[in-house]
Amino acid sequence: MNDGKTVWLPYRPERVPGLPDGLTYRHWDGSADLPGDPREVHFLVGPPATGSERVFARLLPAAANVEAVQLLSSGYEHMVPLLDLLAPGARLATARGVHREATAELAVTLLLALARGLDDYARGPVRGRTGAGGPRTGVTLVGKRVVVVGYGAVGASVAALLGAFRCEVVLVARTGRTTPAGRVHGAAELPSLLPTADAVVLCAPLTEGTRGMFGAAELALLKDGAFLVNVARGELLDTAAAVREVRAGRLCVALDVTDPEPLPAGHPLRDLPGALITPHVGAFTDAFPRMTVDFLRRQLHRYARGAELENVVHTAAYGTRHADGYGTDERGMDEHGTGERVA
Repeated sequence: MNDGKTVWLPYRPERVPGLPDGLTYRHWDGSADLPGDPREVHFLVGPPATGSERVFARLLPAAANVEAVQLLSSGYEHMVPLLDLLAPGARLATARGVHREATAELAVTLLLALARGLDDYARGPVRGRTGAGGPRTGVTLVGKRVVVVGYGAVGASVAALLGAFRCEVVLVARTGRTTPAGRVHGAAELPSLLPTADAVVLCAPLTEGTRGMFGAAELALLKDGAFLVNVARGELLDTAAAVREVRAGRLCVALDVTDPEPLPAGHPLRDLPGALITPHVGAFTDAFPRMTVDFLRRQLHRYARGAELENVVHTAAYGTRHADGYGTDERGMDEHGTGERVA
C-alpha cells in the first residue's frame, strides 16, 4: 500500500471523483508555480499539452523520490532524452489506448476530406454547380483499398471505422499474424502492398525501425492519385519526398503530425494544393478530459494498492544518482515503448 504518498495531478482533485483514499493530492498543471517541494511528489502526472518534455526537464532532477511518472500521451519518444533524470526505480507510463477513438476519427475525417476535395475548396471560393467544367468530381471511399500501417489501438479503430464505407482494409504491423479481425501483414510485405493501395493511413509507433519508413522509394510505389494520411508521428514520413510527390500532382497527403513540427512559416506544405495539415490535434476533443480522468482514476487505484501500473514503458535502473539529479547507470527502453501517437 502507498498510504500517505503525494500525487501531483493536472486536474483539481475535486474534478476526479472516486480517487483512492490515503493519498495526498496537489494540483499542478505544468506551470512554473509548483504546488510544493518536488522532493515530496511520489506520483507525477504530466500536463495534458504538447511540450511537456520542457516541463519535465526542469522538474525531474529535483523529484528525487518520484516512483511513477504518468504521461497523458500515447507515445513517449519525447521523453527518451530525459530517462536518465528519473529517480532509481521510477516507472514511466503512458496513456496508450485512451485516445484511440478520437485519433482514429480524425484519421478518417482527413481521408474523407482528401477524397472529397475539401482542402481545395478551403483554399478559395467554392465553385458553383454550373459553368465551365461543371462541379468537381470527388472520390468515394466506398470499395477503396486502404492500407493501415500500425495495428495497435488506433490502427484497429481506424480499420473498424473504415468498415462503414465498405473499404477493403489491409492491415500491416511489424510482424504478420492472424487476428479475429483478419490477416495482419508484416512490414516486410509493404513493397508488394503499396502499389495496390488507394490510400494509406499511418498509425505506427515511432521507433528506430519505423523512423523514415515512408521515404522516396515507398512513396514512389503508390499509384497516381493515392492518398496518404499520417496521425502517428511526423518522423515516419520523409517530408521532402512527400512535398515532391504532392507538388508533382501524384499524391495527396493529410498530416496531423509533421517533421519538423510545427512546420516553419513559409513551408511548402502549408499552401501546397493536395496537402492538408492539422496541428497535432488528434486526441483533443471534448472527450479528452473525461477519458484522461477515467484513466487516471484507474491508474491511481492501482498505485494506491501497490498493483502493477498500466502501460509502463520504462523502469529506471538502480544506480548512483548525483546531487543534481542525474544518474550514472544505463537505462533500457521497452521495445514497444513509443505506443500510438497522440499529443
